[in-house]
Amino acid sequence: MKTFPMFVRMRDRDVAILGGGEQAAQKCRLILKSEARVTLYWPELDPELAELAKSGRITWNRQIPSVAALESVSLCFIATGCPGTDASLHGLAEAARVLVNVVDQPDLCEAYTPSIVDRDPVVVAIGTEGTAPVLARQIKSRMEELLEPGLGGLAALAGRLRPAAAARLQPRKRRDLWRWVFNGAPRAAHKSGAEREAARLIKDAIAQGGAPAADPGRIALVGAGPGGADLMTLRGVQRLQEADIIFYDRLVDPGVLELARRDAERVLVGKTPGAESWPQDRINQVMVQAAKEGKTVVRLKCGDPMVFGRLEEEVAAIKGAGLEVEIVPGITAASAASARLETGLTQRGEIDSVTFVSGQLRDGDRSPDWGSHLKLGTAIAIYMGVGSAPEIRDNLLAHGHRDSCAVDVVASVGHASETCLHSTLGTLEGDLASAGISNPAILFVRNPKSEAAAAPGLRVAS
Repeated sequence: MKTFPMFVRMRDRDVAILGGGEQAAQKCRLILKSEARVTLYWPELDPELAELAKSGRITWNRQIPSVAALESVSLCFIATGCPGTDASLHGLAEAARVLVNVVDQPDLCEAYTPSIVDRDPVVVAIGTEGTAPVLARQIKSRMEELLEPGLGGLAALAGRLRPAAAARLQPRKRRDLWRWVFNGAPRAAHKSGAEREAARLIKDAIAQGGAPAADPGRIALVGAGPGGADLMTLRGVQRLQEADIIFYDRLVDPGVLELARRDAERVLVGKTPGAESWPQDRINQVMVQAAKEGKTVVRLKCGDPMVFGRLEEEVAAIKGAGLEVEIVPGITAASAASARLETGLTQRGEIDSVTFVSGQLRDGDRSPDWGSHLKLGTAIAIYMGVGSAPEIRDNLLAHGHRDSCAVDVVASVGHASETCLHSTLGTLEGDLASAGISNPAILFVRNPKSEAAAAPGLRVAS
């Protein structure tokens, strides 16, 4: 390494910032997160910095500092907004032999400002020696996803209770305690907003001589979103990072699984249409059994588990076994597909409601009456409708829609193989075949209130 990463206590240390505009303000915001004393050297300040000076949070000196003035500071930032001026001022810092950071000129820097993930007192710093700030921000974004916003509060709580633990517990018991705090019930409680409950759990464990026996496992039903990993929710990513075992559907994008811990066990339980290798009862059984063994379980479902996701069956099985369940919603395919089409699911004054309807049913079930949902001012989003395209067409025609009624199809939304098709009821079956489109897909049919907003043939016959 050309640089050595280190955290430095900034209390009672002086920091000099040379500049009075936005770049200086950026450095000022950063350093004011610490306990350092900040002096700003520049003839004029922008309104933000002027307000900081007026409030007493920083000291403002209108003169360019001397070498002697800089010799007493711990760190100097040069951030005038002019590369030439910055380079010339660098000579002052060099003569004073002070650690210096010159904005956007890494060759002149003795110190680099990292991208920071702030969960005070937990702080993660990402540095690239000034070579790739965009990459540093990307890594920062990933770390922000992995560390819950309140994690610093739990760390601070542990710090306050550490003396009590040291007084009552032997070293091995202390290690077990803190492992349980940050991996077990206290962290789960704190993450959910129950800070007092987390504190009570830790205090009780210290009083009782150590961490309790292994908790029963936890189960989370997590929506994976409709496609790529960047469509996952932050909470969903966090649950994947915590999982010991993941039971996932066949439609879950491989990139989503890459967000999980490397050592988490992955079990594919999604059924290929028509196959019976993983009936629902068996999925329920293996989830419950894994949780009873003390494992943290994630049931990862494509899209949103609340939309055609057999949620009620799995929740009933989990609660019936005396276990708790958490449901983490995801972006459902209809929302992602509508975004891909750049068309709202609803439209003010035209489409007042939208109905999600299944196009794929269990063997022996009667087909839905799709057309009954397509009233004036409504839209329908038909999930997994490609295989039922002929029946959907016949049903909508029977309800008075014309064969020229527009149908939008989005297949494999969010995946690399995503395909969009604009068709009509009359040509839908042939167009799907010509385009080679199969499920998973969403079919959209809309019936807006005004003729102007309706595609040809969309009006329902009276």
